[in-house]
Amino acid sequence: MSTPNGFPQHSRVCLTRSMEGGAVQDLQAKKAGKAAKKEAGGDGAPPKISTPISETLKLLPEELKANMKIKSITPRPPRKPRLERAASLDEKSWRKWRRFRTSQESLTDPNETSSSNGSLQEASPSPPSRGRASPCNPCCPQDSLHTSPDALEASPGGKSRGGASDLGKRASEISSAFGGLLRGKGFAGGKPRLSQIMPARPLPPMELNVASPSLRTANRIDADCLDYRHYSQHKFGRVSSSLSDSRLQGNGSLYDNCSTDSMKSTFSVLTPIRAKDVRSRSYLEGSLLASGALMGAEELSRYFPNRNMGIFVATWNMQGQKELPANLDDFLLPTEPDFAQDMYVIGVQEGCPDRREWEIRLQETLGPHYVLLHSAAHGVLYMSVFIRRDLIWFCSEVEYATVTTRIVSQIKTKGALGISFTFFGTSFLFITSHFTSGDSKVNERKLDYNKTIQALTLPKNVPDTNPYRSSASDVTTRFDEVFWFGDFNFRLNKDRETVDSILSQHPDTDVSKLLVYDQLTSEMSRGSIFKGFQEADIHFRPSYKFDIGKDSYDTTSKQRTPSYTDRVVFRSRYKDDIQAVKYSSCPVIKTSDHRPVFALFRVKVRPGRDNIPLAAGLFDRDLYLIGIRRRATRELLKRREQKDQRSSSICSIS
Repeated sequence: MSTPNGFPQHSRVCLTRSMEGGAVQDLQAKKAGKAAKKEAGGDGAPPKISTPISETLKLLPEELKANMKIKSITPRPPRKPRLERAASLDEKSWRKWRRFRTSQESLTDPNETSSSNGSLQEASPSPPSRGRASPCNPCCPQDSLHTSPDALEASPGGKSRGGASDLGKRASEISSAFGGLLRGKGFAGGKPRLSQIMPARPLPPMELNVASPSLRTANRIDADCLDYRHYSQHKFGRVSSSLSDSRLQGNGSLYDNCSTDSMKSTFSVLTPIRAKDVRSRSYLEGSLLASGALMGAEELSRYFPNRNMGIFVATWNMQGQKELPANLDDFLLPTEPDFAQDMYVIGVQEGCPDRREWEIRLQETLGPHYVLLHSAAHGVLYMSVFIRRDLIWFCSEVEYATVTTRIVSQIKTKGALGISFTFFGTSFLFITSHFTSGDSKVNERKLDYNKTIQALTLPKNVPDTNPYRSSASDVTTRFDEVFWFGDFNFRLNKDRETVDSILSQHPDTDVSKLLVYDQLTSEMSRGSIFKGFQEADIHFRPSYKFDIGKDSYDTTSKQRTPSYTDRVVFRSRYKDDIQAVKYSSCPVIKTSDHRPVFALFRVKVRPGRDNIPLAAGLFDRDLYLIGIRRRATRELLKRREQKDQRSSSICSIS
């Protein structure tokens, strides 16, 4: 039973009896002193007790303050921790699991009888009782005195300096003060229950869709299968074999729509398809907006929600070297971008004698996530197009054409090689070229360009996505997105000493003074070459001509001037469809007198129609298997070497 102040009645009675007993034993011994002090100061009326305990003790009457011996409390340092046996991993995991289970039980226990709630009372400081008062009745628990430690500190040793009636009133007032402190926090089952903490202002709404827009996933549910979850629950009694949406939402967890949608299939994480939809669908007769079209807007939004894909374009003059770099990771997978690209296009001039070995090395570096869509060669000009294996189904047939710019056509060291195809509804053209060399042969290089755009016979069977904007005399106008890269052989119109002086005075990223003398930049500004093309800003050192295996430019007797011969340019039918993300070189590959140059792009993709010749998932399977096998073998050898190195190491003690 509780008093109106919220304090238990039996605890109040017990406290009053204890303090009255101590007062009666001391009353006769202190009569003379008390009478004298009454004559001097009078027996003032006690002040009104306020609710907080600290205010109660401050407002005690003067007679109690004069006769009380307030014991000073000296702070003590914390106890030293006891040494315990180190717990094993099993014990630690069991303890964590036990604490987790206990916390869960405390949240769901309606009677508040769990051990986690009891820890609130046990952890509260309760100084031991040092009074000489008579023990309380059996109905009063001993812990009832611990709920008012300030009251015990007011009378150390259990000796009362005031009358029994006054002390009883003080005990009543102190208990009333405690009741005010504990008001609103009633005792249920002998254990305190904390009140709910409410925020000062309403929390902002939480966005449940935390899926990254750049994720490439095929796990989104079709619009005509939105009710599949309810059907599967009724039919099979579950949504997923591991975790369902209801469990995630029931626990209040933040979840990813992309992840939960992928779990809506009863048997796998693949997108569910109804049997009647499979019967009615005809992928070869789809349209731009038709539901179920393979190249339509629905499939495009599933893989590219923002309709932008990443493309890596690189060019490298290998100088015909047989030796390939030991590692191509820095070239194909630079560390600055966080994610790999969706498509990799690599063009090579003066390629190595073993073209197949070069392609295997590319597959080994890119790994099992990529497949070789197509590769072609024109003499020592090589081009390889790798694409993510998830996207292989959305490509048309791949076509290619070549052009020889030499007078003697049998010598295929100079010329151009083009590869074209349609991805969804966007047509792509990739051209790699090797123009005429020589510092002063600018006109010859312009002739190579003009011959290439006129002689490349592309596309052949794949229809033009926009024939009204095409020109029969320029192959680059017949495609939506065009990337032209290679060894264009344009030089710097300056002597070697001046170029070396500029390179030594300015850091690697500030090459604006060098570009003033660049032949290609000058000709493009005049519109005499690469009409309609753009080039990203250059912030790297000239890629030609280095001493093989060194970082120094040509030290032979010819003393060739360093130049930006290796370039990547691009154009688009639609404005802002291509965004250059990075444009740089790879200085760590030193097996040639040229440094590889690469560029990263973000390209907008549009939906298309299914009435085009489809590649139907065609790729180089043999190359894929060889590259993956080599990659696995390399990892095994690396682990074995690390294991042997650890086992053979000797620990010496000095």
